Amino acid sequence: MKKELESIRKRLDDIDRSIIKSLAERQGLVKEVSSFKLETNTGIRDLEREEKLLNKIRDIAAEVGLDRYYAEHLFREIITNSVRFQTHSLVDHQNKNDVNSIRVSYQGTDGAYSHLAAVRHFSERFEHVDCYGYDTFEEAAKAVKEQHVDYAVLPIENTTAGSINDTYDILGDSELYIVGEEIIKVVHCLLAVEQVEVSQIRRILSHPKAIEQCTHFLAKLPRCTVESYLDTAISAKKVLEDGDLSQAAIAGAHAADHYGLHVIAHDIANQKENFTRFVVVSPNSVQVDLQIPCKTSLMMVTSHNEGSLVDCLNVLHKHGINVCKLESRPRINEPFRYSFYIDIESNSNDPDIAKALEELSDEAEEVKVFGSYAKQLS
Repeated sequence: MKKELESIRKRLDDIDRSIIKSLAERQGLVKEVSSFKLETNTGIRDLEREEKLLNKIRDIAAEVGLDRYYAEHLFREIITNSVRFQTHSLVDHQNKNDVNSIRVSYQGTDGAYSHLAAVRHFSERFEHVDCYGYDTFEEAAKAVKEQHVDYAVLPIENTTAGSINDTYDILGDSELYIVGEEIIKVVHCLLAVEQVEVSQIRRILSHPKAIEQCTHFLAKLPRCTVESYLDTAISAKKVLEDGDLSQAAIAGAHAADHYGLHVIAHDIANQKENFTRFVVVSPNSVQVDLQIPCKTSLMMVTSHNEGSLVDCLNVLHKHGINVCKLESRPRINEPFRYSFYIDIESNSNDPDIAKALEELSDEAEEVKVFGSYAKQLS
């Protein structure tokens, strides 16, 4: 029976490899399609063709006895990834970003979620992506300001922990532009040097936010000491270096892959739908084609007059602009005064949006636009 099970698992492994190879081959064709569209100035999306493809997929699934919804869901993900690649290709082409290699800074070390975001955002677009980890967000931002790197990837909000204030303060105090975003699902795991039982663990290391997000799991381990550490990936690295079987780290599965650790408990966060949004910043803004769904991020300072915030927001409302994020931060050396950080689902290259932003500048005391950039497709 055991040999029969092993034989079945080997066939599954072979099929999985074949699926991955086919997806890679498909992505190669997507790159050819993207190049053709850039040469002929053809639109990125053909919604009619996408719907015909999904209809065909549903029919093929029914023919072979596969759940139609399951097949459609898989191919919607495949289509989204195709559109994502073509979107980035168009932005790079229109901004004459035709280099083969780039340098990217982030806070943390190899295997951190910020490192994953940087690799995810750039790896398909450039042949070589060199990532450099720094101890703090400020140092990562300074690296791009001083042109030691081309971009910095900074977390700006998390669906459970809320906004990352350090990043807002960096944007407000610097001449950096947001040129992209990357949303990463955070799946916290417990990592150890061997495949030991969780009951054998006596010490757990991780970043304070990760610990805070896994309190329900940790409450079931009363014999464990939980200690705050600099970063999830650095915690994983520490566990590897110590080689202590009673020690574990809370980090992502990608950190386990990077450091050769074992996942002894998977998806241990209190809230399973946990996402971090990262922004990609650069000393230079980008121009984004109007066919691409966009966000524009800006900072606004209003007067102390009654209703001034409402008046400013009404300017956006009058122009039919959707505000998808509004965050306030205290202004340095100005007690009880605030800067408002706003994300709108619009492209400042659109003449109507540009006009609305001009009106907003007239209404507010100060408006600073951080840039328009392609919205990540969900």
